[in-house]
Amino acid sequence: MNIYLDGIGKKFNTEWIFRNLSLDIRSGETTAILGRNGSGKSTLLQIIAGSIHPTSGKMRYESEGRDIPDELIFRQLAMAAPYLEIIEDFTLDEMLDFHFSFKSYLPGFNAETVKDILDLKVRKSKVIRQYSSGMKQRVKLALAFFSDVQMLLLDEPLMNLDKAGMEWYLQLVKLYAGNRTLIICSNQHDQESGFAAKVISIEDYK
Repeated sequence: MNIYLDGIGKKFNTEWIFRNLSLDIRSGETTAILGRNGSGKSTLLQIIAGSIHPTSGKMRYESEGRDIPDELIFRQLAMAAPYLEIIEDFTLDEMLDFHFSFKSYLPGFNAETVKDILDLKVRKSKVIRQYSSGMKQRVKLALAFFSDVQMLLLDEPLMNLDKAGMEWYLQLVKLYAGNRTLIICSNQHDQESGFAAKVISIEDYK
């Protein structure tokens, strides 16, 4: 999937968060969006996801030479972010069943293989509310990575992960990102997105 941003800007009330941002993201490319907390990188990611609209500029999504309508882009992406909640009253089995009733599994995977990769070693009846913050983050990342979509959007993917969790995340990227378009918002660039082919700083568009 190719994504074209032309002069994108966003303001809340009278304050511009960023403006005049133009960027081409090519199919299969990994792009890192860098910036301090509160700088607007998460806002940009949500604009790319189609969940909020830019104040100025235009966006276009393209797959196999054809434009994808804005209202259908959600079918092509999966996202993991601190502000996206998982249903904490669910068990892991229930969460997987719920999520993958809307998305297909990546070919070759199912609930059992995903649980094996998560390796959480929890009682089947334990609800997600009882998980540690790091375990919840692993679930969020697994739901994104094992969805059969063209684009993965990750906002601060190392949040709440320890060293073992960081290594697990990097293995997800290495083994399962495949040739999908990957966009990562990061304030820990070396650890989270140091492998990105393209890097932009949101601070350059203030």
